[in-house]
Amino acid sequence: MRVMTLDLFDAIKGRRSIRRFKQTPIPKKLLDKVLEAASLAPSAGNLQSWEFVVVDDETARIELSRAALGQSFVAEAPVSIVVCANQNRSSTRYGRRGRELYSICDASAATENLLLAAYGLGLGSCWVGAFDEELVSKVLELPSGVKPIAIVPIGFPGEAPPPTPRDPLRVHAQKYRGNL
Repeated sequence: MRVMTLDLFDAIKGRRSIRRFKQTPIPKKLLDKVLEAASLAPSAGNLQSWEFVVVDDETARIELSRAALGQSFVAEAPVSIVVCANQNRSSTRYGRRGRELYSICDASAATENLLLAAYGLGLGSCWVGAFDEELVSKVLELPSGVKPIAIVPIGFPGEAPPPTPRDPLRVHAQKYRGNL
């Protein structure tokens, strides 16, 4: 197993959303590295208010795919990691703002680390945000106060999509000045 190392900016520019995967199993060592990178994300008050549910069982991946509004590539990837916000943990220190915002920001930061780490290790992934939250919670048996934020199918890429176009950079000095 060869581990790639990339310049950070090359990784940011090179990462793509992958929706076709080879059926090659992901070595546990690589999956552990991806999860470790996710857990090193910044978080409000260092509460680390995220939870990761690793789904590699075929039946569970099919159920997750159905919950993801029928996005079949969720079931086709060898593994999906569901990144969840532990709203209860974040609210212990920050109350309503922690529950409704900080926990979601924390889980989102962890998701971005996860995506970049997967790419850096030669894996493909995709941030899936279109899903039935109640159904995902039911499939994964999430407790109250743990909210699914992203489904991230992961595997060795079966495609190499080109870069997607980007809008011009929107930067405002001192105050917001611009159009919506």
